[in-house]
Amino acid sequence: MSEALVKVGSVAHYFGRIGVAVVELSAPLKVGDRITVRGMKTSLDQTVESMEVDHRRVASAGAGESIGLKVGGYVREGDVVYIFTAQ
Repeated sequence: MSEALVKVGSVAHYFGRIGVAVVELSAPLKVGDRITVRGMKTSLDQTVESMEVDHRRVASAGAGESIGLKVGGYVREGDVVYIFTAQ
């Protein structure tokens, strides 16, 4: 069984001191999803453990929403967020 990458959004801002990326979603995302953040200098794979909308913890968010996503490494504005999906 192989996996494909599907774009779910892009990084609009990164707060390095707290390790949180602001992600503008173009597709739904939920806690527990496996994601990868890719860019010119970025390659970060992780499971979504925590995300917020308007400073409130949420379990999921949809396309068009802006979320705060806890990330396990440095990401940059313009990096693309993909979700791993089974094919």
